[in-house]
Amino acid sequence: MISQKAKYALRALVALARAGRGESRMIGEISRDQAIPKKFLEQILLELKRAGFVSSRRGRMGGYELVKAPEEIMYGEILRLIDGPIAPLPCLSKIAYRKCADCQDEAACEIRHVFERVTLATRAVLDRTSLADSLDLQDLPVDAVA
Repeated sequence: MISQKAKYALRALVALARAGRGESRMIGEISRDQAIPKKFLEQILLELKRAGFVSSRRGRMGGYELVKAPEEIMYGEILRLIDGPIAPLPCLSKIAYRKCADCQDEAACEIRHVFERVTLATRAVLDRTSLADSLDLQDLPVDAVA
């Protein structure tokens, strides 16, 4: 399961994507529209800003806006930033690989083989689905995993 923080981050990014290129939104607006606690949203947006996904401006016309186009921001990269590895087993992680403590032989591990398929399918969807894709739910590919 993804964390509540990751859900909030994704909802905030989708809200910014809906605003349009070069348009900014105030934290209070996003908080209200997306039902995200304002203090928590501030922390999330700062983390997204440090990672280069959003920028901020002060003042009456200020707020947050996307730095990259919605087509360039993939769900997988946001989940990894906020929640860490996507893989259900440490031996399958792209960013935090480590051998399972109780593993005798990764190549012969039946559990690893099953969860490797799950991990690859999950990555395929998350790493190919952008914020722009998610704006039109009808166009989301559900058969991307074969």
